[in-house]
Amino acid sequence: MFSPFELISLLLVLTAAFAWINHRFIGLPDTVGLLVMGLIASFVLLLVERIFPAIQLYEQVGTLLRQVDFQRTVLEGMLAFLLFAGALHVDLSVLRERAWAVGTMATAGVLLSTAIIGLSFWYVAALLGTELPLAWAFVFGALISPTDPVAVLSTLKAVKVPPSLQLDMTGESLFNDGVGVVVFTIVLAVAAGAGHGATGFGEVAELFGVEAVGGALLGLVSGYLAYRAMKQIDNYAVEVLISLALVAGTYSLAARLGTSGPIAMVTAGLLIGNRGPRDALSDLTQRYLFGFWTLADEILNAILFLLIGLEVLVLRPDSLLNWLPLAAIILVLLARLVSVALPVWLLGRWKHFVPGTIPVLTWGGLRGGISIALALSIPETPEKSVILAATYVVVVFTIIVQGLTLRRVVERSAGRAAPAA
Repeated sequence: MFSPFELISLLLVLTAAFAWINHRFIGLPDTVGLLVMGLIASFVLLLVERIFPAIQLYEQVGTLLRQVDFQRTVLEGMLAFLLFAGALHVDLSVLRERAWAVGTMATAGVLLSTAIIGLSFWYVAALLGTELPLAWAFVFGALISPTDPVAVLSTLKAVKVPPSLQLDMTGESLFNDGVGVVVFTIVLAVAAGAGHGATGFGEVAELFGVEAVGGALLGLVSGYLAYRAMKQIDNYAVEVLISLALVAGTYSLAARLGTSGPIAMVTAGLLIGNRGPRDALSDLTQRYLFGFWTLADEILNAILFLLIGLEVLVLRPDSLLNWLPLAAIILVLLARLVSVALPVWLLGRWKHFVPGTIPVLTWGGLRGGISIALALSIPETPEKSVILAATYVVVVFTIIVQGLTLRRVVERSAGRAAPAA
């Protein structure tokens, strides 16, 4: 058994080594490159074990990786810092102009996608001879419907899209993540059986209100307190420390209060990122504060995407390479198309959308570590292995295939794409 410090050290060494190899010899975008190298390393270990069965290296490394609790690492650790860092750089004044588009896709879009994926996944599973209750199919729909802000934001650093479209993608991914976690919590409670959660409409509405609205209010209050504290001093070290305390303290408090930590982080990040530079942060503090969170975002992203690649050691490929996970890719893409096209068509009467919005938003709807973490949080039931395998295959496909080809889709549909400056 490795100590926590040894595990963190090992992850940092692997991340740094793989990042250097990718940058020096392969040239893929950093996060995608780390994911690909993690996958390659996993399959090499599997191949070594198949050739030399006595070594059992694959099993030993898999056992080591299980010490890194992916679900807790992402949902109770990295997610808070990544969401805050992402929201910190969003221009709230411009976001207000796209509020209806972002809000509709982040709420109605997630609900519509959950319903479409749940029904179609249940139907296809039955056709392929896999027994999967409808309620558990909706659990898969809920955890795979939200786009992942970490994956989306990291991809947008390498692909330049029209400003309004980029804001739609960024805002949707930041907010639908919190909404998706709330929907997943409700659907999972229903799937777990009677007496294990909110099953009535009133209980569901109350849970949604407490989680979503409560999270937004908590983020607003804590963010304002941090903003006021920063405004009264001019010391970049202390102000960076305050931002760290804001993230860790608010996310922990949200868990205790039963409100949405992700929504609280986005709200707090928007407040600090927009009010702070205007009248609370000096130029020197802004350089250090925003530089610190940019660097933290890059490092945590790198570790997370490497973990996604290595997670195949825990899942084992034999559970991934069958027809149902592959069919899930098509179902998720079709659901994404409908859940994007319908809001854009309805809102297009009042709001302007640049040409190519629907194909870019559809193909740019990347999933990531949050979906895998939610799948891992499912109780040990017979349905978990089916859902987890489908989730992993969809996540890997969206990050590698969709992430690497998004530039081409933007060029063909929106008419303007270039490397990010």
